[in-house]
Amino acid sequence: MRHPFALPSFRPRLLAPLLITPLLAGCFSAGPGEDTSGDRAEDGSRLRVALAFPPAERLSPYGADATILSRLGVTEGLTALDADGTAVPALATGWTREDDRTWEFTLREAVFQDGGEVTPAAVAAALGHASRAEPQPAALTGVTLTATAEGPRTVRITTGAPDPVLPLRLASPNLGILSANAYTGDSVDPVNTATGPFALTEVSGAASATLRRHDDHWGDPARAAGIDVRFIADGTARTAALRTGQVDIAEAIPVSQAATLDEATVRETATTRTTNLLLNSTTGAFRDPALRAAARAAVDTAALADGVYEGHADPGVGVYGPAVSWAGERRQQPTGRADAEDPDGTAITLATYDNRPELPEAAQVLKQQLEKAGFRVTLDVREYSRIESDALAGKFDAFVLARNSLVDTGDPVAILASDYSCDGGYNLAHLCDRGVDRLIAEAEGIADTERRRDAALTAEARLMATDAVIPLVHQRIITGVGESVREVRLDPYERTLVTPATRR
Repeated sequence: MRHPFALPSFRPRLLAPLLITPLLAGCFSAGPGEDTSGDRAEDGSRLRVALAFPPAERLSPYGADATILSRLGVTEGLTALDADGTAVPALATGWTREDDRTWEFTLREAVFQDGGEVTPAAVAAALGHASRAEPQPAALTGVTLTATAEGPRTVRITTGAPDPVLPLRLASPNLGILSANAYTGDSVDPVNTATGPFALTEVSGAASATLRRHDDHWGDPARAAGIDVRFIADGTARTAALRTGQVDIAEAIPVSQAATLDEATVRETATTRTTNLLLNSTTGAFRDPALRAAARAAVDTAALADGVYEGHADPGVGVYGPAVSWAGERRQQPTGRADAEDPDGTAITLATYDNRPELPEAAQVLKQQLEKAGFRVTLDVREYSRIESDALAGKFDAFVLARNSLVDTGDPVAILASDYSCDGGYNLAHLCDRGVDRLIAEAEGIADTERRRDAALTAEARLMATDAVIPLVHQRIITGVGESVREVRLDPYERTLVTPATRR
């Protein structure tokens, strides 16, 4: 977890809805030889970090850029996720569920990076901005909420429909709390307006960012004086920057480059990230379920896991991979799939991005597999910030996407709603299947942990039967960490990286 939060004393009636947790096979990793003694004395060094994804949305917290802010320790929500995926305190010290639609959160004393106090009114306003954002943040897909200030330290949140996983939802990087100075019209600016241990002070387009220590942070002071971030989309260049000492931390090291690094600097983390082949089921060739079935039949996932990922991944089995330990034995087999039809030279455009260096290679292998099956394939590879809008607009027949299935909320149902429902805000498969939507809606209303998981797996099976999504591999992520660096946090959700204790 990002900070040493103390768990609140929950009322007994709250325990069931709050313990909806992925039960991951892995845990947060601090790395070998790191100091966990609790010493938090400040030092004057700055951290140098290379990230794979330049901002795609001017570092708006409402889209994919939210995880950049979270991983750098800039933003915080009312809650956070611990290593087991349970909601724990962050800006809120505790919460109670008043009825099936109403929750009250007690705020800790905290200060925004611009000097303002974190008040119930400020928190309610920030959540209001997020709920009205267009497009809708993935964490709020299918959810309406209203936040109001109630007393000096209390925020009341009312949801339009019962939401048993609201504390998990509020841990999303999409719902970081920002001060009033962040909001101008429809725009939102996280520079010096968040609450985390590091304040964003400058962003130089898609090239770099500068952060300073937030000296008035409510928790332990950050050990590092600040962070100098470089956005390096090319994986080989990121690896070289670490190897030559230009950066201290480099994320998403290509599997082909890991051997070029000293073994002591390589960290591998089991994650809930799955690489999928998403087929556009609304327009183009893959409107036809028989052609989607032909594409699914053509894909050899073992060849991708063993070849492209060199064993640093497992063949795809569903939305939830091996890191989600509860899913494996309970997974349901899809039924009612269409029969495959001969593509007979059907032309398709297959797209992906190069920030994750294995994806272009995976797409090239997929191109060969699909062409062998009878498709004519045109490949389009760009940097993510230059391709996302076209993917959302449905301009490709097929898209290869690496997506952490639990990053948005930690709730297994949330990714189904955001990525595969008719109204999903990140539905790159452009799927609208009323049967899938009905099962997602049923799962969203279940509070009991085990029943909710079973409902999610039922919806997953119906989703797999559409062949709109073809799970390719479940990834293990490689991060490069300099030998002098301590307390880097690597978690299965890929929400954390730099913590107050991180230093060199």
